[in-house]
Amino acid sequence: MKWNWNAVSDFMPYFWDGLKVTLQILVLGSLISFVLGLVWALLMRTPTRWVRWPVGIVTEFVRDTPLLVQLFFLFYVLPEWGLAFSALTTGVLAIGLHYSTYTMQVYRAGIEAVPVGQWEAATALNLPVRRTWTAVILPQAIRRVIPALGNYVIAMLKDTPILMAITVLELLGQARLFSQQHFQFTEPITVIGVAFILISYPASLLIRALERRLVR
Repeated sequence: MKWNWNAVSDFMPYFWDGLKVTLQILVLGSLISFVLGLVWALLMRTPTRWVRWPVGIVTEFVRDTPLLVQLFFLFYVLPEWGLAFSALTTGVLAIGLHYSTYTMQVYRAGIEAVPVGQWEAATALNLPVRRTWTAVILPQAIRRVIPALGNYVIAMLKDTPILMAITVLELLGQARLFSQQHFQFTEPITVIGVAFILISYPASLLIRALERRLVR
């Protein structure tokens, strides 16, 4: 099969539109997963079991069900209950919620890795609970888990094409749209594949370098 450079040129406007949407999903989804994951992790450390149990059940359910099922639930089922969002907003919420259950485990590991002596020192200084967390525990814990959080950012990037199932025109959605309109499939799909590699691989190298730096 002959490679059609004209098709690549014609596809580039679609590509840039899809890239902007993909990066928007990635940034907003990452922010939601990072913030919500930290909230889950802190709630799981509360002494009140009536808080821990519901949080544990919800996060386990989300982690053990496919992202696509959650996406369909938010997009098709919630509107029947009066909660309707745009396809893009639904996709961002779905990815952020889904990955927050994984970042929760990362935060928990980081918190548990903080030396016991740090807790004892905060107690000896009679620091308030909030001050202990914000000034002593969380800065150390988050520093330890940054590389692991970065790995989940890459995973979220690779999951953005799932949003095409609810009509979000991210990179793969734009490639599909172009292919249907121009009957050219090889070039746009190949360009998308190369784009994901060019984004993911340098990001993974950066995360490895960051991990080596933070471990010192």
